[in-house]
Amino acid sequence: MVVTGLAGKITDTTITAKERKLLVGELKDTKSAILSTVKGLSDAQLNYKPAPDRWSIRECVYHITLAENNLWTILEEAMKNPPTPEKRNEVTVSDDALLKGITDRTEKRQAPETIRPDKSPWKNTQEALAAFKLSRGNHLKYAKTTTEDLRNHIITLPFGKVDAYQFMLFLAGHSKRHLLQIKEVKADPGFPKQ
Repeated sequence: MVVTGLAGKITDTTITAKERKLLVGELKDTKSAILSTVKGLSDAQLNYKPAPDRWSIRECVYHITLAENNLWTILEEAMKNPPTPEKRNEVTVSDDALLKGITDRTEKRQAPETIRPDKSPWKNTQEALAAFKLSRGNHLKYAKTTTEDLRNHIITLPFGKVDAYQFMLFLAGHSKRHLLQIKEVKADPGFPKQ
């Protein structure tokens, strides 16, 4: 069989097996770590604040879940647009640097108004965790199966431009950042024993 009439070369623009493995691993690991870190905590522990201007574990969970859904909406909107390979050179951060940067807690950041814990639609931590599990499950399924051109869809973040694959790493890294915050709350000397 001979195929003729093809102009140019066929290129595979899906993420590599190595990239997919990293992304799926980050999404899975942060999901299980968040769930196990808050499992069995009492209301007193969930609501404990190390300082008046710091978040409780409950507030961290609300924020993680709000951000998960908000970030995914941004990704979905970006993926509705055609790929822009000509903008690849505008992405200046590496995957590793992105993951390291998002989890660096030496610099505190202010959450956007829309994803602050007081905007939570959930009545309690368990409802928020159920919503997180559902969202993250869907995001994992997408990460495992997508053949979309993630590397050529460019998204602007406050610190610069990333591609859609990196944006998904950012989503996982954001969860990891707040997982570290939860661990800081649990390590506080005033954290309730039960």
